[in-house]
Amino acid sequence: MATLAVCLSAGSALAQQSPFSAAVTINGRAVTYYEIDQRAAFLELLNAPGNLPERARETLIDERLQAEVGERLGLAAEEEQIEAGMEEFAARANMDVETFLGALQTEGIAAETFRDFVAAGVTWRNVVRQRFGPQSQVSEEEIDRALTLASSDEGAQINFAELVIPITPDTAEDVRARITQLAETLDGSIGGFSAAARDNSAAGTALQGGSVGWRPLSSIPPQLRAILLPMPIGGVTEPVPLGNAIAIFQLRGLEERDFVTPQVTAVEYAEVLIPGGAAAMAEAVALRDSLDVCDDLYGVRPGGFSITTLPVADIPGDISIELARLDANEVSMSLTRAGGTELLFLMLCGRSVELPEGGREQVRNALFQARMESYASGYLAELRADAIIDETP
Repeated sequence: MATLAVCLSAGSALAQQSPFSAAVTINGRAVTYYEIDQRAAFLELLNAPGNLPERARETLIDERLQAEVGERLGLAAEEEQIEAGMEEFAARANMDVETFLGALQTEGIAAETFRDFVAAGVTWRNVVRQRFGPQSQVSEEEIDRALTLASSDEGAQINFAELVIPITPDTAEDVRARITQLAETLDGSIGGFSAAARDNSAAGTALQGGSVGWRPLSSIPPQLRAILLPMPIGGVTEPVPLGNAIAIFQLRGLEERDFVTPQVTAVEYAEVLIPGGAAAMAEAVALRDSLDVCDDLYGVRPGGFSITTLPVADIPGDISIELARLDANEVSMSLTRAGGTELLFLMLCGRSVELPEGGREQVRNALFQARMESYASGYLAELRADAIIDETP
């Protein structure tokens, strides 16, 4: 490998005398130029990014500190742990240990380099588990709180924009032709879509260039999700009918996190029809300002509303899109009925979620590992701060 040769020569150039002389000493423990060269070559084989000789040096400094603690606590990696770790690592490349070591040797990497790498990781895990394991345990309340966040904004998310144009029987044909042309010309242009949404969209997001922002992926109507997910960033959908309107959507981002995401199975929402055309907006604003939760409607507007719970797939298209924009107890006043003479006031009451099998344990493990990693990072920083590190000029 050309890059590998560069890394090896760069590291070797540091050693003007013996490659086995100390490049850096940590509390009296030496890291040699040879070890840095070897680790840099190993990192290159793993496609690690960055300045590999520098990264190798810093990693080896950390490992000397970790080994020192492991020995002091009697937690240094044992032979069977090291062998198991080597087998597990090699298996990730679909190899047994002997085959993996052969591949390393082909690249000039000694077996001891791989063994030392695995032993250092095992020792540090032993230390972290003993020192921080008890205080990293996760309670049922913390799992519940994490699941609530995952169903709102901490799980898989999608970022998209919309351009919505109302239609009537008389305008339907012209609007469809116009929005089809917009879909073709705006495909791939986020700036162009934003400008067009500000000029043409009747949705409440028009002032934001049509941006709906980041929303939980599972809260998006399945039919829209199926259209958006295969698209590239900036891609624009074909026109999507929404009852008394037609819309196009643009994908602006997709993010999946290493965290279990509950599936939204049903949505509960309130509807209030307010007659009066344009004058209905003032009444809708006053109603919004008088409500904190959906149940307030029973006292504020008895008999003049409905609360519905439906599976996500069964919610009418235009209502589903509006609800996807909302968090619990937020309100939409963008839709109309009866040819625009009635305003449809919507309020999201809540979303029902369902965990995949084993979901709670996935959450528990994710939270536990994140907590352990945080403690470990802080502890290593303390060890570094207290260490005597002498680097060879």
